Amino acid sequence: MASPLLALPGAVAGDGIDAPVAAHYGSFNTEQRSLAQGDGFVDLSHRDVVRISGPERLSWLHNLTTQYFAGLAPGAWTQALVLSPQGHVEHAFAGVDDGEAFTAHTEPGAGAALAEWLERMKFMTRVEIALVDDIAVMWRPGEDPSRQGGRYDLVPRDKLEAYAEAAGPACGLWAFEALRIERGEPRLGLDTDHRTIPNEVGWIGPAVHLDKGCYRGQETVARVHTLGRPPRRLVLLHLDGSENRLPAAGSPVSYDGRDVGFVGSSARHHELGPIALALVKRNVPVDATLTVDEMPAAQEVVVDPEVGLHVRPLR
Repeated sequence: MASPLLALPGAVAGDGIDAPVAAHYGSFNTEQRSLAQGDGFVDLSHRDVVRISGPERLSWLHNLTTQYFAGLAPGAWTQALVLSPQGHVEHAFAGVDDGEAFTAHTEPGAGAALAEWLERMKFMTRVEIALVDDIAVMWRPGEDPSRQGGRYDLVPRDKLEAYAEAAGPACGLWAFEALRIERGEPRLGLDTDHRTIPNEVGWIGPAVHLDKGCYRGQETVARVHTLGRPPRRLVLLHLDGSENRLPAAGSPVSYDGRDVGFVGSSARHHELGPIALALVKRNVPVDATLTVDEMPAAQEVVVDPEVGLHVRPLR
């Protein structure tokens, strides 16, 4: 559903899956600078929200996902993945427990599939799963141990206008995305594909806990972590600024005349210029100039090609 904050002065709606929220409110460069300085908020109310309640919810999530949920303290945010038996990422979410339920948010349009999968995994466990539409996700810059560059707020949807009035200035999704891409944080389904494993995109650590028991897909994660050399690696691309365009998501990335990966999300950064995230083959030289949509692109390492860990400095 369209966000009521699209009624704020200067709001221009996004497109695609991000159409229900504002892309910007008149100046995405100014909005980026506000967020980089720790001011403002971003409307992410188009993200899907899933609520998991019941006395066994944390132990159940601990067994199902890549994250360590056992003993999770109320108010502590965390990230988690659901993997296929082969270790490919099927679902990604972030959330917080309030002592009675764990509330998670995921990509727009992905909540129903996540809730359906969780429902199938209930068996005799005392948990309840619901896809909810009365809670909206907001984001504010600041310190966050989950490595999101800020913090999420869960706000009753009928309180969004009051939240915006107190938390302003409003900053659009273009500003949020530019800073996210700069930090090297992937979005599931945009910067990943059906073959992506956590080791390729920097999710070991923030979303995958290596010191926990068995979960589906663990063998792949553990083997690649132990032996190193994931098949592909996430990179930050600095695109040729002479072209007044950004590459479409999914465009091939080529090196020396052959396709070596694909570009995901892209944005115009207020300091770096046009940037993008791409998933490329591990053996592509880290200093090679790549080509995306007929544009040259220098690369900056996000995930180490040898050990599969996120190495880009975060701020």
